[in-house]
Amino acid sequence: MTNPLPTLDSTPHTVRGACPHDCPDTCATLVTVENGRATRIQGDPDHPVTSGFLCAKVNRYLERTYHKDRLTTPLKRVGPKGSGQFAPATWDEALTDIAAKLNAIRTSAHGPESILPYSYAGTMGYVQSQSMDRRFFHLIGASKLDRTICATAGATGMQMTVGANLGADSEGVSESDLILLWGTNTLTSNPHLWPFVLQARAKGARVLCIDPIRTRTADQCDEWIAIRPGTDAALALGMMHVLFADGLQDDDYIAQYTLGGDALRERVREYPPARVAQITGLAEERIVALAREYGRAKAAFIRVNYGLQRHAGGGMAVRTIACLPAVTGHWRRPGGGVLLSSSANFQFNKQRLERPELSPAVRTINMIRLGEALNAPDAGVGGPPVQALIVYNSNPAAVAPDTNDVRRGLARDDLFTVVLEHFQTDTADWADWVLPATTQLEHWDVHFAYGHLYATLNQPAIAPMGEAKSNAEIFRLLAATMGLDHECLRDDDITLVKQALDTTGERMHGVTFDALLEHGWVRLNVPRPYLPYAEGGFTTPSGKCEFYSERMAQMGLDPLPAFTAPYEFPDIATELAAKYPLTLISSPRHQFLNSTFVNVESLRWNAQPEVMIHPVDAARRGIMNGARVTIANDRGGFTAIAQVTDAVRETVVWAPSIWWTKLAGDGENANATTSQRETDLGHGPVFYDNLVEVSAA
Repeated sequence: MTNPLPTLDSTPHTVRGACPHDCPDTCATLVTVENGRATRIQGDPDHPVTSGFLCAKVNRYLERTYHKDRLTTPLKRVGPKGSGQFAPATWDEALTDIAAKLNAIRTSAHGPESILPYSYAGTMGYVQSQSMDRRFFHLIGASKLDRTICATAGATGMQMTVGANLGADSEGVSESDLILLWGTNTLTSNPHLWPFVLQARAKGARVLCIDPIRTRTADQCDEWIAIRPGTDAALALGMMHVLFADGLQDDDYIAQYTLGGDALRERVREYPPARVAQITGLAEERIVALAREYGRAKAAFIRVNYGLQRHAGGGMAVRTIACLPAVTGHWRRPGGGVLLSSSANFQFNKQRLERPELSPAVRTINMIRLGEALNAPDAGVGGPPVQALIVYNSNPAAVAPDTNDVRRGLARDDLFTVVLEHFQTDTADWADWVLPATTQLEHWDVHFAYGHLYATLNQPAIAPMGEAKSNAEIFRLLAATMGLDHECLRDDDITLVKQALDTTGERMHGVTFDALLEHGWVRLNVPRPYLPYAEGGFTTPSGKCEFYSERMAQMGLDPLPAFTAPYEFPDIATELAAKYPLTLISSPRHQFLNSTFVNVESLRWNAQPEVMIHPVDAARRGIMNGARVTIANDRGGFTAIAQVTDAVRETVVWAPSIWWTKLAGDGENANATTSQRETDLGHGPVFYDNLVEVSAA
C-alpha cells in the first residue's frame, strides 16, 4: 500500500489537519489549498475547544512551511563540526553513507548500544514521533532514550496521587466558581482554555494567577499571587492546614474515596501559615484568605502546568496540589478538580506502533543528561560511549540543559550525527548529515491531546517540499538500506495510523479511521460532563486518592505530601546564593514554542533576548532599563537586554526563551546556565532551579 498524496487541483479546497506542536490545545485546523499550494490555515470553528482560532505562532504556519530557508535536499557536512557548512547530496548518497556507518558502529566492539536516538515533541503525532523510528531503533538494539525533558515529574506526581496523568475536563471550566491558574501562562501556553475561563468569570467566578511572574495571563486575572519559585507545595500544604483548621474539608469524600486522611491532617499541622509565609514569600493573611476562598467554593478548578515542576521537588509539588480537590470534594461537581494533563484518557495502541518487544535488554539514557552521556558516560549513564546520535523532532543544542556541555559532546570528531529537520537549526550545524523532513501540511498523522478530550487526524494538504520525506519514511528507507528485513518496517503511514487506532480501550470506542477521515476529530467515549473522580474511581493501587502513597514509601521517598526545596533554594544553598542571588526562569516567550518558530521573521522581527528584573534588584546592580546585561553562573552565561519591571517579584529574573543560539547575537541562550540535575520524581529537568547573577555586559 502506498500513501496517497495531494493532487494538483486548481479548485480551492479545504483539508482537515491538526496542530502538531507541544501544546495542550492540539487544535483542529482547516487548510485551504489552491493549485497545490496552501493559501490559508485556520482553526476549525466547529471544534468545541479550537473554536475557530489559532495561536499567534500557528497562525504563521504557512510562512514556516514555505520559508526561504526550508531544507529540501539532504546535506552533507563539508566544513568543521559546528561550522554549519554543508553541500547538497542525493538521497541515495545520504542513505548509503548513513547505513554503512551505522552498520559499522553496531557491529563494532562498542556494539549497537553506542547508537542513541534523540527526539521529543517537535511533532506530537504518533506516526511521525513514535512509530517507525522506535521499531528501527529497537531492531538494531540501540540505546533507549528516557524522554523526560518536559512532563515526567508532574506526570509521576499525578500518578502517585490519583493513579494516572488525568484530571478535570477543560470544557467544564465554564461551570467553575473559582479558578486558580497555578504556574501557567494560559494565554501563551494554553490559550484555548481562556474562553472557558471567561465564561466562568461571566457567571461570577474569580480568577487568580499563582506565579512568580506577572505574565500576560496574570495581567488578565483578578489577582496575581507572586509566589517564590519552587515553593508551590508549601503553599498547597498551608492551604490544607487552614482547610482542616477551619473545618472546610469534605469529610464524606475523604472517608469514602481517599487513603491516609488522618496522616495528611497531621502532616499539614507542620505547615501553619506563618511558616508557609516564610517559605513562599507570601503574606500570612493572603495564604489564609486563599485557603478559605478555595474551601468555600463549590467547584474550584486548578490548572497546573509544567513550569512549576521544573525544580528539585517538582514531582512532589504537583502531587501535593493534586490532593486539594480531594480534601474539599471539588471533584464531585462540574468545573471542579485539578488538571495537569488529559493524556491518560487516550488509549491509542502504542505497543503495536512502537513494537518494544523487538528490542533486546539495553541501557536507557535520560535525555536531559545528553551532555554527560556524550562526554562522560562513566559518570552516570554507563555502558559504551555514544558513537552515533540520530536527532529528530528536537533541537538539543538549544533546548537541552547545560548547552555548553552538550556542544562539547557534539563537537567530538568520533561522534557520527544525523539530524532530521525542517531547517538548519543549532543542532543541525553540528551534524554530519542533515535530512529534510516534512512539515505537518505534508504528511499523515494522528494525535492525542493533553488539554482536552478529542482525537484528531492530520491529512497531508500539499505534496512534500522539494525532496523532503516524512520521519516514518526516512526510517523505512534507512532500514532497507541497512539490510533490515522485518515486515513491520514496511508499514506505510496510513497503516501506522490504523494500527494506532486498533485498540479495545473503552474510551476509544467510536474513534475510528473512517470517523476521523470524515470529521477530522472525534471526542473520546467519555460522559458529558466528564467527572472522572466524582465517586472515586481512582486508578491507584488502592482505588482511592492516595494522600499516603505506599509506592513512594517503597521508593524511599516521603509517602505524604511535603515541601521539597529546590536544589538552589537561596534559604538553603546560602553559599551559592551569596555568589548568585537571583533565580532565573526561562519559560517560552509568547511568539515561540520552545525553539520552534524562532526563525520565522514575522514572529521575531520585534523581539530580542531580554531579561526582566525587578527595580529593586536592578538598582542594587546599577542596571538601567534597556541596558545590555550578562546573566551567568558557574555553568555559563548569556547576554540580554534588561527590562526593569515590577512584573517579576524581587530576587527573580525572567528571560523569555528559547532562542536559537545562532540568532541570539552572542551565540548563547538561557540553557547555558541550566543544569543536568533531575527532579525528585520522573527524572525530569530542573530548568527553573537555577541561581544566577546579572551584571552590566
